Amino acid sequence: YVIVCNHQASLDLLGMVEVIPDRCVPIAKKELLYMGTVGWACWLSGIIFIDRCRREDAINVISQTARTMRRENVR
Repeated sequence: YVIVCNHQASLDLLGMVEVIPDRCVPIAKKELLYMGTVGWACWLSGIIFIDRCRREDAINVISQTARTMRRENVR
């Protein structure tokens, strides 16, 4: 499944991580990683960051994540 959330602030993402199903993987824009405490909290929560400016890199990250999830059968 793909759940698309149009959050209004970067802190909304932390709340969404708590309510999504166990087998879902949150994906966020890479810019959030550099927002101090918010970036650390997102990183520690297991959020996967993609670079929206580099389309091919973003596709590679998402594809690699999907392969890992299938292979290891983990979140």
